[in-house]
Amino acid sequence: MKIFNLIACLLFIFSAALQYNDPDPYIWVPIYLYGAWFCFQYFKGKYFPKAYLAGILVYAVYAAFLFFDKTGVINWYHDHQAENIVQSMKATKPWIEETREFGGLLILIIVLAIDYISLRRKKPALTK
Repeated sequence: MKIFNLIACLLFIFSAALQYNDPDPYIWVPIYLYGAWFCFQYFKGKYFPKAYLAGILVYAVYAAFLFFDKTGVINWYHDHQAENIVQSMKATKPWIEETREFGGLLILIIVLAIDYISLRRKKPALTK
């Protein structure tokens, strides 16, 4: 799990760095750095179960918004026939931008959930 978290931490830092040209970096840099920080803490052997749950909850609410938004994932899938979201790094269409953002949140949720579940199995007393 330590190597998994070190790799996830580095990938989230890299993802945060890529947000410099995003239309809303003030939202996405902290989102990715939150995940990176807790992966790094897990790597160091420090655990914050309530912070993992808070991150998962906030990310899930935002992901649900992006999924159902009028230019979100459903719109991308139905109205734009699941258009290629990696055709260029500059997202000029809102449904591509929101679908990519949804994917980033999903990755963050999965990583934090894996850590939280692993934490509960390792240290049940810490999760109370």
